[in-house]
Amino acid sequence: MREIKARGAGTSLSGHGFVSQGAAVMRIWSAVGVAVALIGQPALAAPSAAERGLELVRRNCAMCHAIGDVGASPNREAPPFRQLGRRYPLENLEEALSEGILTGHPAMPEYRFAPDEIRDLITYLKSIQIRHDASFTHKPA
Repeated sequence: MREIKARGAGTSLSGHGFVSQGAAVMRIWSAVGVAVALIGQPALAAPSAAERGLELVRRNCAMCHAIGDVGASPNREAPPFRQLGRRYPLENLEEALSEGILTGHPAMPEYRFAPDEIRDLITYLKSIQIRHDASFTHKPA
């Protein structure tokens, strides 16, 4: 079997400074196999702004507000987040969320959020707002 000089400090796995051609080929194929396996793996996607916003409201708001598409708020005086867009434009919350929102239901604590958290929170709120079809009109019976 033919031996070739290993690169580096002049030693190989056998400690003699040489590796067989078969061992060198095996190393190359092992490296190629690892590279192919890594390339084939789906990249872990970073959470979206709406997902980060959902996490914020889960941690800070869910104890009082309904934070999803359906359901009642645990605190009857706290409006469901999916209805906030009916009351005012959600973008108007930016200043209040950065300076400390003091309005809301009586038991609401003061919250202050960083600018990136506010963007995430508003993105999430926009994603769950109830959509109203302007062509639909309810006619009482």
